[in-house]
Amino acid sequence: MSLEQTDGQKVYTNDDDSEEPEIDRGLFEAWAAKTIKNPKRTYKALFYTATIFFLVTTLFPFYWLFMVALTPRRNLQDVGLVPSGFDPSLLAQGDLTMGTNPGVFLEVFTIIPFHRYMFNSFVIATVTTIVVIIVASLAGYVFGRLRFPGKGPLMLLVLIVSFFPPAAFFIPLNDLFNTNIDILRPILADGSLYNTPYAMVVPFSAIFMPLSIFILTTFYSQIPDGLEDAARIEGTTRLGALFRVIMPLSAPGVATAGVLTFIAVYNEFFFSFLMTDGSADNWAPIVDGILQYQGQYEVLFNVMAAASIVGVLPVAILVVVAQEKIVSGLTAGALKE
Repeated sequence: MSLEQTDGQKVYTNDDDSEEPEIDRGLFEAWAAKTIKNPKRTYKALFYTATIFFLVTTLFPFYWLFMVALTPRRNLQDVGLVPSGFDPSLLAQGDLTMGTNPGVFLEVFTIIPFHRYMFNSFVIATVTTIVVIIVASLAGYVFGRLRFPGKGPLMLLVLIVSFFPPAAFFIPLNDLFNTNIDILRPILADGSLYNTPYAMVVPFSAIFMPLSIFILTTFYSQIPDGLEDAARIEGTTRLGALFRVIMPLSAPGVATAGVLTFIAVYNEFFFSFLMTDGSADNWAPIVDGILQYQGQYEVLFNVMAAASIVGVLPVAILVVVAQEKIVSGLTAGALKE
């Protein structure tokens, strides 16, 4: 080590051009040293590791369902990473099935009216989402933009209710929905809500309402007061300002609450299984339809797998279409003053 004078500055130089000797490190110490020297490489490795883990744990079950669906019924005991009976040589002979059974996706609709079960789930999920968004928007406006005594404890109570297990509400709701109510006889034949969509829309709306209220409260509270005041000066009411100004500006939050509610209701099984008799004509949802392929002496596993894939397609399309709104709604607020 020597001292050199350059433009009035002292600079230390290393007279020995030889590199520093390598330190004998263990495997973990060497990895830690490389991480400190090149952190971006480590971040990239962790990212790819997490992505691969997510894809394997998330997409592999759907791949397995697809393999089970394509496997002929006689070979279901030998399902593997490729359908049992798969023979690529058949493709050269003009057999596009290659020993698989793609026709199972048509059997889904011929064995039972599976399209009706899908329609029931879609209608119930859509109606529930509309009810939840409207009521949660009103509640979110009150909690997010108004001041009144007891607002904090009341909001805490709403969140506490969301942590109750749905099974805790089943017995009283089952007794209520199986009771013949006279005032309902003009609408319903026997005055009972059992085997009607109301028996599912009402509890679903109550179960998934707290989460939507919390999401919309957060977004509505961030809308500048000046925008609502300008709408009020123009002559609109509070409800008009809510639906014309606040909700459009909070579109990511509204979309997030709506999509999460729709997916949860579309996939719900507990209440829908107990509030209907499993018939498509009595508004049984999609999960009941999948269970219809389970007979007394035979279980059509390949058809059940195909029905599961067909049933999940509407939700997958919804997520793909609304993914931008969902991501922005979960990671950011609306506007800040």
